[in-house]
Amino acid sequence: MATIQIISAKMFHVKVPLKKPFTTHLQSVEERESILIEMMDADGTIGVGECVAFTSPWYTEETVSTAWLAIEQWLMPLVLNETFTHPNELDHAMSSVKGNRMAKASLNHALWDIYSKKMIQPLWKLIGGVRRDIEAGVVIAENNFTDLLTKVDELATDGYKRVKLKISTTSNPTELKELVNRFPNLQFFADANGAFSKDSIHILKQYDDVGLTLIEQPFSEDENLLSAQVQATMKTPFALDESITSYSDAKQMNKEQSGKIIVLKQGRVGGLSEALKIHQLAMEENIPLWIGGMIEFGVSKAFNAAFASLPSIKYPGDFSSADYFFEQDLATPAVQVQNGIYSLTNEPGVGVLWNHELIEQFLIKKQVWNEKPRKGT
Repeated sequence: MATIQIISAKMFHVKVPLKKPFTTHLQSVEERESILIEMMDADGTIGVGECVAFTSPWYTEETVSTAWLAIEQWLMPLVLNETFTHPNELDHAMSSVKGNRMAKASLNHALWDIYSKKMIQPLWKLIGGVRRDIEAGVVIAENNFTDLLTKVDELATDGYKRVKLKISTTSNPTELKELVNRFPNLQFFADANGAFSKDSIHILKQYDDVGLTLIEQPFSEDENLLSAQVQATMKTPFALDESITSYSDAKQMNKEQSGKIIVLKQGRVGGLSEALKIHQLAMEENIPLWIGGMIEFGVSKAFNAAFASLPSIKYPGDFSSADYFFEQDLATPAVQVQNGIYSLTNEPGVGVLWNHELIEQFLIKKQVWNEKPRKGT
């Protein structure tokens, strides 16, 4: 048991260019806007969080602008100067604010970081992790087949265990089958981001013979019944992403069999506390999980990696090195994948902090609440 009284907090709005545009059928991302959170309790313990909403509402209805407003106007006032004994209590405190899961997740994470530091345990051990070395996968958004082959070859040489490819109704399943056959030691996922509909089921079914480990979110999150109907006719399992925003959604997926695998993104479900409830369901119902990425910075990646240590995680998640998307990460130490493995820290907490010197280079604006000198300064 720990006593945590949040006495100050900082929020940073940053914009960082990607090394290369990341393009799907929904959006092309050239710069990553994000909100970074830092909270401090009465003992001077620092906790960090990251809001993974995007600039525009192409992935979910939340955006950087709406999340900033939600945190500034409604969520942070529910946290500041309050006392908690466990991070789960924060979810109850924020329940008067509907939705805004990505905004809530950033605060939930910061409190979990403080809590695990006060419990003097690395976060992954505190939540019941069973492995320190996390197998890493990476996502590719390439349209040209020759470029795709080259990139996959580079990633295989670097030791990555899994490659996720973006697909749509215009992708070529024959080319993807050739790619899969060329790299028999790699797992291949295909992510549709809801690109298919009842009118393109015949195209989706062509991917059943490609040799994919899974197909991620083939239909819109509003088409779970259709997903269940088509899943029953295909041998390649569907992994639901945008359809899973809560524990209740995960239960519904399992009941309807609209998918067989859950893509767990803590930011999308409201943070680590809700994600752990989904993990428990997965253990009880034998539902495989894996961790999806959001083109995020090192704090979000560190929380994802801690979660990936849990026994319900059955496939390599999106854990690329810090320099895969960015020239420099805003967290320190930067995430490094060595021979396809990301090794978790044994230090108390989530294991990373925000690099304030770098943040200043990409800062758009910041908000500070009740700033006080840290102990010893």
